[in-house]
Amino acid sequence: MNIEQHIKITVVKAVKTLYNQDINSDIIQIQKTRKEFTGDLTLVVFPFLRLSRKSPDITCNEIGSFLKEEIDDIFDFNVIKGFLNLVISPRYWLSFLNFAYSTPDFGFIDSENSSKTVMIEYSSPNTNKPLHLGHIRNNLIGYSVASILKANGYKVIKTNLVNDRGIHICKSMLAWLKWGNGITPEKSGVKGDHLVGDYYVKFDQEYKKQIQELEEKGMSKEEAEKNAPLINEAQEMLRKWEAKDPEIIELWKKMNQWVYEGFDVTYKTLGVDFDKIYYESQTYLLGKSHVLKGLEDGVLFQKEDGSVWADLTGDGLDQKLLLRSDGTSVYMTQDIGTAEQRFNQYHMDQMIYVVGNEQNYHFQVLKLVLDKLGFHWSKKIKHLSYGMVELPNGKMKSREGTVVDADDLMEEMFQTARDMSEELGKLEGLSEEEKNDIVNIIGLGALKYFILKVDPKKNMTFNPAESIDFNGNTGPFIQYAYARIQSLMRKAEEMDLILPETVKNTITINEKERELIKLVDDFPGVIREAGNALSPALIANYAYELVKEYNQFYHDFSILKEEDTDIRNLRLILSKVIGQTLFAAMKLMGINMPERM
Repeated sequence: MNIEQHIKITVVKAVKTLYNQDINSDIIQIQKTRKEFTGDLTLVVFPFLRLSRKSPDITCNEIGSFLKEEIDDIFDFNVIKGFLNLVISPRYWLSFLNFAYSTPDFGFIDSENSSKTVMIEYSSPNTNKPLHLGHIRNNLIGYSVASILKANGYKVIKTNLVNDRGIHICKSMLAWLKWGNGITPEKSGVKGDHLVGDYYVKFDQEYKKQIQELEEKGMSKEEAEKNAPLINEAQEMLRKWEAKDPEIIELWKKMNQWVYEGFDVTYKTLGVDFDKIYYESQTYLLGKSHVLKGLEDGVLFQKEDGSVWADLTGDGLDQKLLLRSDGTSVYMTQDIGTAEQRFNQYHMDQMIYVVGNEQNYHFQVLKLVLDKLGFHWSKKIKHLSYGMVELPNGKMKSREGTVVDADDLMEEMFQTARDMSEELGKLEGLSEEEKNDIVNIIGLGALKYFILKVDPKKNMTFNPAESIDFNGNTGPFIQYAYARIQSLMRKAEEMDLILPETVKNTITINEKERELIKLVDDFPGVIREAGNALSPALIANYAYELVKEYNQFYHDFSILKEEDTDIRNLRLILSKVIGQTLFAAMKLMGINMPERM
């Protein structure tokens, strides 16, 4: 039990003893004491005034005296206008430091949520193009949130739903048939997902030409878009695919395989993985059967053209298409089938979809439609909606070929990391293999941290040059602090300094050491808060604050040259615990830490 939990329990006891009133611990507010006041933790006393029927200062003094009497670790207290500032004894902070030092997974919670299963879906690419910058944000958020939930004790299943069917896939296939001349990734030397993506762009270019020609002949833009020969051919290909036409299915399998192999390379480089992969082509028929049953049961309705819809006007939305007039499926159809398959297989307590905020409406509809179809586990669905990521020069469009490719971006990050590291002399004396390892760790760390430090709900602009900066709120800044700590520990070893198993609890600690220990003490709470908010940004910004505080300490106080053995051991152990905490925090974001830099 940490000091905050102990205080909360004792406050409940204090209110009962002093005022003969029972309270729920939920109303107890404990904050960090503001820097201009003396204290470590502050109890907000205003919620108890109606129970004490006394002034704020008197109530503070009565509760403060009770807490000091009951809790040995409360050294003193003071009262500022209804706020009770508690001074925690140095002995407690030293005892806590010893606990963190001796606990391998310090900060991770492994009990209260251990019976709960959470499935988290992220990535969800289309097999008509390579992964791009938007997918990178999606993958990084999903992978990190999964790690944070695991750290909070949940059983987590990481899933990927590959969108491997539909009109967009047929566009790539058709363009390859028309203009590909039998080209393959092997023949071209082009990565499979890139090759297929090139033909998706080619389709759009040719489709726009046809639209323009039809408009010049007098058609409206809307008519031209519907009647252009290419789009009609693509729609016919989709109908043939759903009818299991052998030639179309063979082509689809071949081109999808090219893409899967390309995706695997990108995922491996990015450092993300999945426990289970679902394919839209394997779930859409299940969804279709539920839509048809919903129509039969009168839950859904059919229009004159044969299309099937859900009427959600009574729920404050509109009518939603579930099956087209030609019987082909839409995204919503396969999402229904995939959701049922997952819940039947894993019986999750929660299903989290990591999908951009442009799909907010889609997930509102999905939950409503599932509920209307009788799947009451739909209430366990959560959409982790994240903002768009752009570059300084604006938005990206896949079909126009203006996206920032994930592979190219990572390669650029590695090169930028190398250039900046060499310029700063951080690669001197290393072998080429060591240089490559460090450059990859720094480049990926910069990319991941820059994206994850922003709250997922916010839109963001990714600036590659800003992300690889060895100063400021960046991944390399934190990685460098960690490497500095590892260098410190190596030097201590070279000096034959053997650290004791515990720090003496009689040592007098200075204010900076106290603040660092308090920051380490915050780590479990930050993990819990990040899990509740599904926000890696809380972990990222915690790591930054810890490094800023440590760097100041490192600059102001001697460590290896400290003559007092007990204080030197304290500072070395504190440094080691901070290094371990930084390692754990960055690992929750999928970021590796270099031993030297």
